[in-house]
Amino acid sequence: MTVRTVAMLTAGGLAPCLSSAVGGLIERYSEVAPDVRIIAYLGGYAGLLRGEWVEVTPEVRENAHLLHLRGGSPIGNSRVKLTNVADCVKRGLVQEGQDPLHVAAEQLTKDGVDVLHTIGGDDTNTTAADLAAYLHENDYELTVVGLPKTIDNDVVPIRQSLGAWTAAEQGSIYAQNIIAEHSSNPRMLIVHEVMGRNCGWLTAETARRYHAWVAEQQFVEGFGNDPRCWDVHAVFVPEEHIDIAAEAERLKAIMDEIGCVNIFLSEGAGVAEVVEELKAAGQEVPVDPFGHVQLDKVNPGAWFAKQFGAKLQAEKTMVQKSGYFSRSAAANDEDLALIAQCTSLAVDSALAGVSGVVRHGQEQADTPRAGEFPRIQGHKKFDVTVPWFRELKESLGQA
Repeated sequence: MTVRTVAMLTAGGLAPCLSSAVGGLIERYSEVAPDVRIIAYLGGYAGLLRGEWVEVTPEVRENAHLLHLRGGSPIGNSRVKLTNVADCVKRGLVQEGQDPLHVAAEQLTKDGVDVLHTIGGDDTNTTAADLAAYLHENDYELTVVGLPKTIDNDVVPIRQSLGAWTAAEQGSIYAQNIIAEHSSNPRMLIVHEVMGRNCGWLTAETARRYHAWVAEQQFVEGFGNDPRCWDVHAVFVPEEHIDIAAEAERLKAIMDEIGCVNIFLSEGAGVAEVVEELKAAGQEVPVDPFGHVQLDKVNPGAWFAKQFGAKLQAEKTMVQKSGYFSRSAAANDEDLALIAQCTSLAVDSALAGVSGVVRHGQEQADTPRAGEFPRIQGHKKFDVTVPWFRELKESLGQA
């Protein structure tokens, strides 16, 4: 198949890779197929359904390297599921009786698109899988190549998602400031809530990086500058049961000794308990178009702070969320190297007519490759038995 026009879109929540991935695709096409026309749909799948796009001009190509320096997405995101017809109708993206998959396919045909690059997480790429299947079954000649971004690092069978390393690093930087608040009040409880709906990887990796940072610092210990007050005292992830009574007893001993406790909490930990409370109270549980509980509205961090605050006899409790700070950053060097690998392979796969999601496979060596769309799933669990996580918890006294 001759590739004349390539389109791209970014979708889902932000991650520290979107701008760089867009820039990387533009750079790679300009290098190996400079005559290929490139367009970008604005606002993710919503822009595709509306036919809203911008052209990548020669000036944009010339300055594409600058996109590696920025967070966010230059072409905008949205949360749209093409198989959720009711939601697409409600939002005015399609008319009553229209199939969003058909509308998308027709728009791609109208725009002369030969290759579509989707940059997003599990929802984005499962939607891309639905679209790729529809295109194939209905004889549309079009290649779909996805790039996996998610700070949760929870896409099956992706070993490492774009942006996740940066998000963990940024979460640690965030904590380096907010945990200074332990000195603002006696018996201070700080809950650092980290993104991660069903997967605790980001919370664990953020805590690991922050704990390592504390170990590298110098403190004036004889003058109230106790490194124990700066450290992590507990890490809670969705994959592990939290014995609140036992942990409260352990953490109260720390509170009694040093006057503060710092908890790193995955936003998905304890959600089941919060939802159960809402239902028992007869309240509606808010969900998004994908059926996910809207965590910003059910607020698990506040729930945990309430539970532990009372049991630890904290005088003051503070819940701080690093999610938007972390996910909006520009990619770090680790991610830039991975993005460069993956965008190059995405372009090579597209030009070869091979659809799929570029990935570091769990069962493969470290070399990225284009994986099959049907294998893409969300909600991969964090393996809490990995040695580095066990060692982290042991060093915190949480084993």
